Amino acid sequence: MVKDHIILPVSKPTEGSMGKTGLWRTFRPVINYDKCVKCLLCWFYCPDIAIKIRDDGYPEIDYCYCKGCGICWHECKVKAISFVREGEEVG
Repeated sequence: MVKDHIILPVSKPTEGSMGKTGLWRTFRPVINYDKCVKCLLCWFYCPDIAIKIRDDGYPEIDYCYCKGCGICWHECKVKAISFVREGEEVG
């Protein structure tokens, strides 16, 4: 028995039979790193495993697999994630 450790299964996104799934989305999440507190709730709740953790501890979205479901935005308690329509610039 391991004490004081949490063991989480890790999986990685893979191409489906139709290719990468990020092409499905209409809106994409954008992380504001000035607001992000590295709680990683977005990473934990992402159903597509499209959020990775960078070496500096911040989350990063892999748009090749993000379907734009909005769960990361919903779970972000500090509102560091916003949604923009595909093709629009972030400003």
